[in-house]
Amino acid sequence: MAVYTQVSDEELDEFLTFYDIGDAVSCAGIAEGVENSNFMLRTTTGTYILTLYEKRVKAEDLPFFVALMGHLSGKGLDCPTPVCGRDGNALRHLNGRPAAIVTFLDGVWHRKPRPEHCRAVGRALAEMHLAGGDFAMSRGNDLSVESWRPLLEASGERAGEVQPGLYDVLVREVATLEANWPKDLPSGIIHADLFPDNVFFLGGRLSGFIDFYFACTDLLAYDLAVCLNAWCFELDGSFNVTKARQLVTGYRDVRDLSDAELDALPLLARGSALRFLLTRLYDWLNTPEGALVRPKDPLEYFGKLRFHQGVAGVSAYGLS
Repeated sequence: MAVYTQVSDEELDEFLTFYDIGDAVSCAGIAEGVENSNFMLRTTTGTYILTLYEKRVKAEDLPFFVALMGHLSGKGLDCPTPVCGRDGNALRHLNGRPAAIVTFLDGVWHRKPRPEHCRAVGRALAEMHLAGGDFAMSRGNDLSVESWRPLLEASGERAGEVQPGLYDVLVREVATLEANWPKDLPSGIIHADLFPDNVFFLGGRLSGFIDFYFACTDLLAYDLAVCLNAWCFELDGSFNVTKARQLVTGYRDVRDLSDAELDALPLLARGSALRFLLTRLYDWLNTPEGALVRPKDPLEYFGKLRFHQGVAGVSAYGLS
């Protein structure tokens, strides 16, 4: 989440006339994240999240995201539910941007997740994969292996401003992943961005997922690899095998992984690390001046990539 586009009081009041959720009491920008402009919206009837869609989010993909949240919520998964206006539409425009309001999800996210949090995330991720099994819509992953070379070239030699020689290292890694990326593993609806700040806990219980704006149809095990990178590295860059074991075990409590999926985890984790490195690299070099957003350090994911490059098999993740 972030704030790129501001919303005036007058614009907000006019926008809310399309809904039956009362009048605005407050609307505060949320500075975390990097993709869309998000606001904590409090009205006379409750608390909501207002999102203005920016940057990589394509307008034609928004019906998929909105329908998916509604589908998963209807299946019992705890996630934000889109709020429809009186005309039945959940999508409209605000200050020149596509916009939507979703329900507020109670809970807090953990900056230092413990192994039990990782196990709960693994279980909930598998539950989401199963719940999405009969979702009628599909969407390709715009940030999968086919996009990595163009994304790297968008930063180009400027990658050296972050670390000398980084561009050449990443060119070689892209080529390796393009040549070896698995194509025959089970696929379905994935979240694709399940970082700790997108998972809420309440009283020790996982209370839900947010931010489905990278959700797509892709390899299910890739979603687990995203979580390995997001949840199982410590602040000093070390990999926590106990957290990894708990994450994967929690997932397998609900949906077991095939031998092929387990064997592919190291490569999928490399791909996940590269994907976030490349988007962070681009944002680091191109964040608009004055944007209320904190670009994230791409070198954090370079360290994670290096770790996975040295992995010989799933035993490095505490698995057998």
